[in-house]
Amino acid sequence: MTGARVLVVEDEASFAAALEVGLAREGFDIEIVHDGVAALDAFERGGHDLILLDLMLPRLSGVDVCREIRNQSSVPIIMVTARSEELDTVVGLEVGADDYVTKPYRLRELVARMRAVLRRAESEGLRSGVEAVTGAAEAHKVRVGEVVLDRDRHEVLVRGDAVAMPLREFELLALLMENAGRVLTRDMLIDRIWGFDYVGDTKTLDVHVKRIRSRIEEDPRNPKLVVTVRGVGYKVDRKDFSESGRTR
Repeated sequence: MTGARVLVVEDEASFAAALEVGLAREGFDIEIVHDGVAALDAFERGGHDLILLDLMLPRLSGVDVCREIRNQSSVPIIMVTARSEELDTVVGLEVGADDYVTKPYRLRELVARMRAVLRRAESEGLRSGVEAVTGAAEAHKVRVGEVVLDRDRHEVLVRGDAVAMPLREFELLALLMENAGRVLTRDMLIDRIWGFDYVGDTKTLDVHVKRIRSRIEEDPRNPKLVVTVRGVGYKVDRKDFSESGRTR
């Protein structure tokens, strides 16, 4: 993790200078750009392990930059926002950011978030490689209603149509479907999907659930499959479906 190459997109000179010194001291290899267009140019040159992306940027917003990068790559992205930009923070998560931090922040907190995101990215890469090798021995599908999830193929079928789903959303849906009918607490879901070293709040979980609903529910605003249990967490509800369980 030491030596990870980080693209810092920050238009405030004081923040950029402090980050360059502080992150280099922590062992990161830093490249700094100051606007959204320059960020995409730097991303195109490649080689970054993590992107630290300010939300409010000249020429192109951080949300637009995040959306464009996410269309091409799964490189980890941490959004940097002001405390007054909560709605924009949610939008940033919805278009694919992995985490966020609010200004003013402490360098120690930022570094902890960066290392946690990098660890998760590394773990997911290793896990997906293992699944590709051992999938044939552990093949299984889970069906709830009109949704079929195949772990080995990393495939989700909704009413017979394949639905593309990023790895973390896929794993979250798999965990919920494999425990259909059980309520899984927010802490349990975060621990299982993001890891015990996760340092954010539950907003990231809520946004991922919202994105899953947009992909699999007939009416995402009135979800029937992935339901909220207020004050506790989420569950896959199978009471409305006549067919659920393992496929043959």
